[in-house]
Amino acid sequence: MQSTEGPQVDEDTPLQLLAPDGSRVADARNAPYRARVADLDADALRGLLRDMVLVRAFDTEATSLQRQGELALYAPLLGQEAAQIGSGRAMAPQDMVFPSYREHGVAYTRGVDLPHVLQLFRGIDHGGWDSQAHNFHLYTLVIGSHALHATGYAMGVQRDGLVGTGDPATDTAVVAYFGDGATSQGDVSEALGFAAVNNAPVVLFCQNNQWAISVPTAKQSRVPIYRRGAGFGVPSIRVDGNDVLAVYAATQEALERARTGGGPTFIEAVTYRMGAHTTSDDPTRYRTAEEEQHWRDRDPIDRMRAYLVAEGLWDDAAQAELDAEAAALGERVRTYVKGLGRPAASSMFDHVYATDHSLVTRESAWFADYEASFAETQGGHR
Repeated sequence: MQSTEGPQVDEDTPLQLLAPDGSRVADARNAPYRARVADLDADALRGLLRDMVLVRAFDTEATSLQRQGELALYAPLLGQEAAQIGSGRAMAPQDMVFPSYREHGVAYTRGVDLPHVLQLFRGIDHGGWDSQAHNFHLYTLVIGSHALHATGYAMGVQRDGLVGTGDPATDTAVVAYFGDGATSQGDVSEALGFAAVNNAPVVLFCQNNQWAISVPTAKQSRVPIYRRGAGFGVPSIRVDGNDVLAVYAATQEALERARTGGGPTFIEAVTYRMGAHTTSDDPTRYRTAEEEQHWRDRDPIDRMRAYLVAEGLWDDAAQAELDAEAAALGERVRTYVKGLGRPAASSMFDHVYATDHSLVTRESAWFADYEASFAETQGGHR
């Protein structure tokens, strides 16, 4: 599709490289970011679409499994695929990620086998992956707290001399993902303050999906969320979170700043949670069908597919092959989850702390006696 240079764009307008119809956007502001994606070849571009489709297939299957009673709860990412895949694919292997609880797409880009993500939602353990092997921390359910964890980790990376060395295999950045609701928590403001004054190599990545459960962004901030970074002296940018190319370019810039010693960046990716907040939520109680349709027309997968088709990089055969791959992933997720046994109730005391803890030991012993009392009763001993 043809692109044309346009006028200067207001900074509050989200950075965009692809319009909702898949056409390329060119203006004075986005020229440096267009240059950042210019070296993505056909395979890389098709790979971004493949990533989003597979992650959505996983998400759809996981939601269905929860509805069937196979998962206790699930937090869908439906609609946020571009924000997660674009940012995740911009990272280097040594970069460290601190997710919240719906970053399944980022997990995928970090090499986590997606079915393992569901061990948490099945209640098997606190997370089914080795966080050090993937440089992807376990999910954080406490809203906003991990922004501080990420900033502290980044300060440690800085003190370890892993920033600004000039070696692309050594220089390290840290990324924290959170939603718009988390920016109303004091932890995120504290993280911005610590990151700024310590010049920490951290990217604070806000996926503004418009709804903090049932509270709209308009009732959380009177200004665009990305502006909060400026108050702390943190370079900040607002990007179209449904444009995978724009997200990739903006995140790449922020990561380069962090790794080279330029300090933190705050990114607001404007996107939309097309599904429920979690499977215990009913979004029809607080938002309209018209609003949902508005965002459905801006679907990140449709946008990227339209771009590839227009460029002659996608056809029916490629789509059929991808659909088959997505179906196979769905089947593998179902088989894996249904094959997970029921964990022993006593396992709740495992891995609470890295070392033995007297309180946990006492509570574990009490619980063992409590469970044994039922066995004795059933055996006729009491």
